[in-house]
Amino acid sequence: MQIGTFSLSLTVKDLKISRAFYEKLGFTKFHGEEAQNWLIMKNGDTVIGLFQGMFPKNMLTFNPGWDSNAQTLENFTDVRDIQKQLKEAGVAFDQEADPDSKGPASFVITDPDGNPILFDQHVEE
Repeated sequence: MQIGTFSLSLTVKDLKISRAFYEKLGFTKFHGEEAQNWLIMKNGDTVIGLFQGMFPKNMLTFNPGWDSNAQTLENFTDVRDIQKQLKEAGVAFDQEADPDSKGPASFVITDPDGNPILFDQHVEE
């Protein structure tokens, strides 16, 4: 199972202050819109998302179908197939993707320590 490129999605109190802080650590804006209260920041292959008022907690994020530069991979495991395999393994879901849908979809699970994990596919299979 290929779960996609990894990033950490951070819930921030003030997007501008957080952006300035992470820029001091060498991160640069990669994607997103400050006016919509979210930015994706990169430092080499390390990716973080800054989200103000969008999520209740920080979460691990996997993007099936993308490499670390948000370029579509030729071969990848569709998010619905990942969901099916995890269900078969007995993983509980907080939010599910429609198994009959096509294209972009997402689901959320929580690890045993309460950390949410978002699987967010933006591309067609």
